Parts: sequence; C-alpha cells; structure tokens
Amino acid sequence: MLFEKFAKQAIASGRFAPLDQTYVMNKVRALVSDADVDDDQRPVVDQLVDLAVQRKKIDDGPTAREILSDQLYDLLTPTPAAVNAMFWNKYVESPQTATNWFYQLCTTNNYVKASAIKRNIEFTKRVQDGNQLEITINLSKPEKDPKAIAAAAHAKGKKYPQCALCMENEGYLGRLDHAARSNHRIIRMMIGGKQWGFQYSPYAYFNEHCIFLDAKHEPMKINQQTLINLVEIEKQLPHYFVGSNADLPIVGGSMLAHEHYQGGKHVFPMMKAKLRQSISFTDYPDVTAGIVDWPMSDLRLISNNELALINLGTHIINSWDHYSDDQLQIKADDGATRHHTVTPIMHRNGDQFVLDLVLRDNNTSDQYPLGIFHPHEELWHIKKENIGLIEVMGRAILPARLKDELAEVKKFWLGQDNQIADSHLPWAKAVQARREITAANVDEVLQEEVAQVFSDVLADAGVFKNDDAGNAGWQRFIDQL
Repeated sequence: MLFEKFAKQAIASGRFAPLDQTYVMNKVRALVSDADVDDDQRPVVDQLVDLAVQRKKIDDGPTAREILSDQLYDLLTPTPAAVNAMFWNKYVESPQTATNWFYQLCTTNNYVKASAIKRNIEFTKRVQDGNQLEITINLSKPEKDPKAIAAAAHAKGKKYPQCALCMENEGYLGRLDHAARSNHRIIRMMIGGKQWGFQYSPYAYFNEHCIFLDAKHEPMKINQQTLINLVEIEKQLPHYFVGSNADLPIVGGSMLAHEHYQGGKHVFPMMKAKLRQSISFTDYPDVTAGIVDWPMSDLRLISNNELALINLGTHIINSWDHYSDDQLQIKADDGATRHHTVTPIMHRNGDQFVLDLVLRDNNTSDQYPLGIFHPHEELWHIKKENIGLIEVMGRAILPARLKDELAEVKKFWLGQDNQIADSHLPWAKAVQARREITAANVDEVLQEEVAQVFSDVLADAGVFKNDDAGNAGWQRFIDQL
C-alpha cells in the first residue's frame, strides 16, 4: 500500500527508525487522506499529492501542490541539526565527500528540482573573438500562480521570511507569495568571523549551483571583507568556485537586499580565458596580474599569498570606485550616488587563488536609459535583463520565450510559414543576408548566431571595449593604480 511504502522510504532516509512506521503513516493520513490506496509505481510523493487533490484535502493549484509535496519530502529528509552533523562528519574525510553527500540529499528530497532543470535548453558555441560561450534557455522555473501574483499585489506589513535567502526559509511551509521550503536544509559555516549558510539553488543554472548567505538579512556590499570571505570559502571548499554579484542596481543581481555569494562545481568560459596583457605591481611581487582576453573588463590576480591577493584586490576595488574617464563615459559618481563596483569571482588552481575582478559601471544616459554598460536595445530581442555573475563568466541565462520565438526564426530562414516576432526580424534578415542557411545547417546557424549576440551583450557591458579607445582607457586606469 502507498502509505506503507512512503513510511519505509522515510525510515530508509534516516529521519525515522523502524519503530516509527505507524507514526509516519498517520502523519501522511493527516496530510493526504484517511484511506490508503495501492501503489501505481509512480514517484510516491506525486501519487500522494494527487490523492490529496482527489480527496479534496488541498486545492488543485500549483502553490497548494508544491506546499504539500515539500511537506511530504520533509518527512523523507533528516532534520537540519542531523544534516549539519552528517555534513561536517563527512567533511573530515574530504570537502568534496561532504558536498557530494549534501547535493545528493538535496536532489533526492526534490529541493533541487532535477527533473525540471533537465528541460532547460543548453549548448556551447565559439564566437568571433575565439571564446566559447555557454547558452541556456531557462525552462525549469514554473509559471507564476495567478493567485500568488494577486496575493503579492495586496500584501502589506513586514514579511516573514524577509526574503527568499533568509535562514528563516529552512522548514517554512510556504504561502501564495512565498515558495514552499519545508524540505529545505542549510549548512551552517563560519565565514569572516560570522555565521553564514550554505545551500543549493532549487533551479540550478549549472552543476552543483550553490548559494552562500549571510545569517543576517543585510544588503550586499563589495569591499575588502568580500575578498576575505571569498578566500575563506575557497579554503573550506576548494573544489568550488565562488563569486558575488555586484552590489549596485543595473549591474547587480536580483537580490541586493541580502548579502550572498554563488558558487558551484563548474568551469566557466571566462575561467578558461587567457591573459591578453600582463601587469606588474611592484608592491605585490607575489601576485601575477593581467587583463583577461574577454568581452567584459576583467582584471585577474593569481597568487598563493592570500594576504597579498586580498590587499591588491582591495586597492583595485577602491581605485575603481573613484575612477572616471570622460572620454569613455565612465563616471564614478554624481556627487550623491556611486556608480562603480566590481563583480569579484574566485577559484583555485592547485594551491593558487585566482581572483577575477570585473569592472562595472551603472550609469545611464538619454541614449541608454537602462544603462550605458548594459545590453543595448538592438540586442534586447535576445537579452534585455541585467548581466549578473553567471553571465559575466560566459553562461547566458536566456528567457523561456525564446524557445518558441527562435523556432519561428528558423521557419523564416527556411522560407516556411512563420510568425516571427517583429523584434527578431532585423537580426534574422541580417543573418540571412550573410549566411547560406539550409535545412541541414539551420540549427547550427541559430546556435552560433545566438551565441554571438550574447558575446555582443557582454561587450556592451564592458567598460573598456576591445578596441583602440578601450585599450587606451585600460592603460589610463592601470597607470593610476
């Protein structure tokens, strides 16, 4: 029977002992139905959620289904204290053993939505500057529940949890305007002398996509402490990269209100890019430095002397914070508001720390009201959103609308009946004019051209362009460091 099967899975997970079987079955009855049913061999939680809908225990809507699903998965997951104890016990063997175990737990208990993530479209293509870029069309996140949209519009007062990253999400039931988190687990760790949390992202954008979050709900900030924290994380989890979104609107991420970093087990295109110009810093002989051959403006520092790396990185961040160049529309502030920050990213290469500091400027103008160093309007048909940490490193997160829209572009190129969007038409015609497109190569052409648009997006976001004027600008900035 279904209830018994679930109870045995809960016991096998380590959450309960064999003596708890009746107790667990009664927990399920309370959530789902008093009457048990036969197992039909689908995932047991899916069956139980469907049963709850049939027996009118819950509404047949995405939010109610998600809340119940996560409550059931919570019964298949050890408690937060037990998870933390097991993680750090496994960490004694090795950091990777610990993260392998924790990631497996988070996929098994459906906190990481592995089946949904598989729906994403992914490909990698080389672009004109020689770099290989990664393209993803994000199809994993579910559509907003209309009831949730309405609830959010009428929400008043202080929220609990304050945001989606707060520690208080661990075990939270969920509601119409806040995701269910009953099965959520966070590893506690000390970073920079403060308590932080380590968790995985439910809708991961790459392998073992994780988040490091401050235990306190405090705004993001990029300074020397950021670099200290990144080094400490790399020392604790050397097989992961870690980086921070910028701490300003336009050039930052979507969660500026809560200090956090992102990391994971993935080697991004930018991490593979070579230096195109070496730079020497006399006061820091232990640090190898240079400009990275990349569409965005990236200074890379490499050293096994972590203190020298932090001090030089801090000097560059502080210098950029006050640097202006009128020739290139680069402006540090307008008297009241700062416009400069960096996207810092760190990984390990053996015993060396590799720190990329990507320079960011969030100024706007009449010509570029969404940002001078932001994707320009002719590229919005592919990418209009902010360029955050993941995309800085060469992995595009493109909107789900493109799946259907790009299918119409292919029909247009092949002379078939189509409903190509007006926004894609100038680009589609330009590509068609310079390439011979056939049924045999249309998919290849489409992928190459989308990747090139993403490369152009990154170039728009670069403060020093890869041209003579940009190279001269780079030199002016370096000379004053």
